[in-house]
Amino acid sequence: MAMTGHSETGRVLLDYDGAIAFVTLSHPGRLNAISVSMWRELQRIFTEIGANTDLRCAVLRGEQGNFAAGADISEFPRERADRNGVVNYHMRVIAPALHAIADCMHPVLAQIEGVCVGGGLEIASQCDLRIAGESSRFGVPINKLGFPMAPEEMRGLLALAGRAATLEILLEGRVFPAAEAMAKGLLTRVLPDADVAGDVLRTARRIAAGAPLAARINKKTAARLCSVPEPLSESELDELFSYAQTRDHHEGIRAFLAGQEPVFSGD
Repeated sequence: MAMTGHSETGRVLLDYDGAIAFVTLSHPGRLNAISVSMWRELQRIFTEIGANTDLRCAVLRGEQGNFAAGADISEFPRERADRNGVVNYHMRVIAPALHAIADCMHPVLAQIEGVCVGGGLEIASQCDLRIAGESSRFGVPINKLGFPMAPEEMRGLLALAGRAATLEILLEGRVFPAAEAMAKGLLTRVLPDADVAGDVLRTARRIAAGAPLAARINKKTAARLCSVPEPLSESELDELFSYAQTRDHHEGIRAFLAGQEPVFSGD
């Protein structure tokens, strides 16, 4: 097994079983919250996997019973301290990692256990299949942090759940169970917790036993046929990230790190 990243900021593990690659999010004690170094490792690893024609499938999972509890908010005061930091974090750290997962030519399965919220749900949304345990939990509670979802992060969620469900998820900020995630179209199937790992492995092996070129063409064709809007303009991005200097944005991060309820003023 190849281990990457640093233990104090989490790491991403890469292992192989024949033609199947296993990518594991590992941030012990933090519910696999995704640090900047982990986002960058995800980009590097999926770029590597995508160039390996000997592979036929990839499984993306979390360590120790959880998928991922979103981005590592403890890094926000340093990584997202001002507007430039916010833009860099979302457009040049997170977005390239999500694109690398989505652009991987091999089918990617998400093995979802425990929490799958925020950035974890963004990652799962870029996978081709999502198999979850009955007790797993989903949501994007960033309204409590005082900021919206960045456009490249919303793209995958919109593709799965559509406009109405995406807005419900973001505006309410609820954490909801697997059965509701399935009803919203976020999941491929939901199984008893004890059956998830075995089902994912059997699914990966079925995919690996199929014709790899056909699988890659199916994935590419589906992506091409889905409606893809024009990229946001610079002025639209400038308006979107204008929240970075607002009082509410700073209050949301401050309150979360202090273990307090935020008090939003609309400023």
